[in-house]
Amino acid sequence: MNDNYIKSISINHFELEDYLSELVGLKKFQNIIFDSPITFFVGENGSGKSTLLEAIAVHMGFNAEGGSKNFNFTTYDSHSDLYQSIKTVRHALKPEDGFFLRSESFYNVATYVEQLDLNLKEYGGVPIHEQSRGEGIFNLINNRFRGNGIYLLDEPEAGLSQSRQLALLAGIHQLALQGSQFIIATHSPILLAHPDAKIISFDEDQPPIVTYEETKAYEIMSLFMSRRERMIEELLS
Repeated sequence: MNDNYIKSISINHFELEDYLSELVGLKKFQNIIFDSPITFFVGENGSGKSTLLEAIAVHMGFNAEGGSKNFNFTTYDSHSDLYQSIKTVRHALKPEDGFFLRSESFYNVATYVEQLDLNLKEYGGVPIHEQSRGEGIFNLINNRFRGNGIYLLDEPEAGLSQSRQLALLAGIHQLALQGSQFIIATHSPILLAHPDAKIISFDEDQPPIVTYEETKAYEIMSLFMSRRERMIEELLS
């Protein structure tokens, strides 16, 4: 039984602007079914995974630069019109919480939080701008996310050490067990290792749904770890 808040999305390709229609990842999909509480979007830079994640967030009513649905600020209007060309099938039960983490504009979210003088306990106990980027994201997910929510995360591993990525994976798992849904765009082979996650590839040379071992993040890291000296020699020669 699919109890996710977002059950599926469909993309109307006839309505896409020219530059959106050229994104190789978006060309692969007309419908995406979310039948796992944790879904990963993977693919090379420019494949369209973050663009679609952003469109889902805006379509769901989140602020385009990130934050919760109550965040209302704009510093630079850079989001695409893709949100107008997608439709979602949703659960009748509405989420109790939600957050859109847009990697490139997290600084703007931090500024907005401090301007509103929000409860800093939910963001690590100190102003976000006084934390490293990795600490800010880690504390946000571990303290601000309340559960029973829909969380859209764009490259949450940015700035996190490998040990923090492992801790983040555990935190995401616990929130999923408590009724939350995650859609995450990532390059992290650590996060992708979650055993129950669905992995959707935006790369043109891969099928839409891949296993962990089929992801390029895993393939490249595995190859590098097993043949490190040879690869470094070839790269630097």
